[in-house]
Amino acid sequence: MTLTALRSKVESALAGRVPAPFTYRDRKVMETVSAGIPAVDSLAGGLPRGGLTEICGPPCSGRTSLLFSALALRTAEAEVCALVDGRDGFDPHAAEAAGVELKQLLWVRCRNIDQTLRATDLLLQGGGFGLIAVDLSDIPPETIRHVPLNVWFRFRRAVEDSPTVLMLLEQESNAKTCASLVLRLHAGLARWFLTPDAHAAPLLRHPAAYLLDGLEARAEVISSRMQPAIETPGAAWMAAAGPADHAGIFASKALWGYFSGVPIARSELKGESKSESRSNRR
Repeated sequence: MTLTALRSKVESALAGRVPAPFTYRDRKVMETVSAGIPAVDSLAGGLPRGGLTEICGPPCSGRTSLLFSALALRTAEAEVCALVDGRDGFDPHAAEAAGVELKQLLWVRCRNIDQTLRATDLLLQGGGFGLIAVDLSDIPPETIRHVPLNVWFRFRRAVEDSPTVLMLLEQESNAKTCASLVLRLHAGLARWFLTPDAHAAPLLRHPAAYLLDGLEARAEVISSRMQPAIETPGAAWMAAAGPADHAGIFASKALWGYFSGVPIARSELKGESKSESRSNRR
């Protein structure tokens, strides 16, 4: 039984006795900023400043797209950001093509979980960052499960009452109750196109070959311990969006241009809502 189905079953069993069994009573009003993807903002209300946002999901579920979107938007606002790269898998060329201002980004290259946690601790204690992203996506989940829970609590305490957005990317949720917001991403359908543009044609050996256009992904809020301030962009978009906009579905765009050396047009950060919204990222 899926988590959504189990939650619906519990809510049905408690109907009439407990109005909202899964609603946190201790939600804190927090300033939020846009994640760079309207579908995610309308679903979650944005990314909380002074809080830990946990983003989990399997490979090709849109984690890198969401990371690039958030970094691009923060660096475009002239905020200094940091990326703690757990297994040295970050591609700066793809990030730059996706709109990230690399001059505003501190890239910390790590080799294992111990280096990653120590580096994150130092950055949080130093302060001054608009966003700190800790990418543990390429580290085996069984390794991260052995991280003591007090580590995540220490990170949460270090970022509280600060303007920093702390983002944790993993294959499965580990911080859990230490996180102000937990998002789970699911892989969707791949998008292909038959007729490539003139620049991509040399990549093909057969005129009828298909080229990957992008991947669809769906975001789901697992838990939220925050109450977004109404004046923040994320909360405003969520209040203005209709029920259909809360699906949390977005699409990532394959950046063939930077890979082949052909210049590509930098895409806008806005995108459209629902299934047609694009983060225009890898």
